[in-house]
Amino acid sequence: MSDPGACLDKARQSLNEAQAVVVIGFHAAAGRAAYLAAFHAAQAIILLRTNKVAKTYAGVRSEFARIARDEPGLERGLASFLARAYNLKTAADYAVGVDVAVSAS
Repeated sequence: MSDPGACLDKARQSLNEAQAVVVIGFHAAAGRAAYLAAFHAAQAIILLRTNKVAKTYAGVRSEFARIARDEPGLERGLASFLARAYNLKTAADYAVGVDVAVSAS
């Protein structure tokens, strides 16, 4: 995706999905969709600032962290939120057992 507007549209779609499934108690699906919303929003900012597309999860996280560090208009906690959201996505996708389930909190 090389259009920041398309990235933001995808982010909104993922956020809407997260909001819809959390209501019915599908917390893992909500966490996964919320991460994708943050991921696509970060991609939009990367495109706007660099005119480049980060192609991997790690690339988006590291490039967004670099931009956020130097961008006074971005809240400092956004880069760490993206990293925490990735951990939520990982738990939703791969974790097994009661102790590692994704909760509503």
